Amino acid sequence: MSAPLRSRVLAFLGEHHVMTLASAGSEGPWAAAVFYAHEDFRLYFLSAPTTRHAQHLAADPRAAATIQRDYDDWPGIRGLQLSGTVREVAREDEARVRALYQQRYPLIGGGAGVPRKLLEALDRIRWYELVPEDIHLIDNTLGFAHREHLSPSCRD
Repeated sequence: MSAPLRSRVLAFLGEHHVMTLASAGSEGPWAAAVFYAHEDFRLYFLSAPTTRHAQHLAADPRAAATIQRDYDDWPGIRGLQLSGTVREVAREDEARVRALYQQRYPLIGGGAGVPRKLLEALDRIRWYELVPEDIHLIDNTLGFAHREHLSPSCRD
């Protein structure tokens, strides 16, 4: 018997690092690859408020995202499709989110050997949170076009 869907989705989030975030604005749709850390189903990422996707999300917080590795064969494809809302992390939560992100990406913590340009960039960023309302696990290893739906509030 396979693990519950909720557990499989959380394991998948832990095994991967980059999500492609899709937004839309007056100049049309846009997609951006961002590193993420997660806490349960909430995905945290950082970005400069001047980026196209951050400007889109400030005007309309609805977003979609995908997470998958690069495949070269259809039968092996596994991934997540998510939709939900994005918001800036509240100032009082930034330290907690930064610590969560640092656990996954120690370079963000600064210190010796971190390129100066990276440290300067970190001073210009904001922390964002994608709160999924809809998650689909795609797993062609279980059959072509196999797709399972999970509501993030599901506690299976």
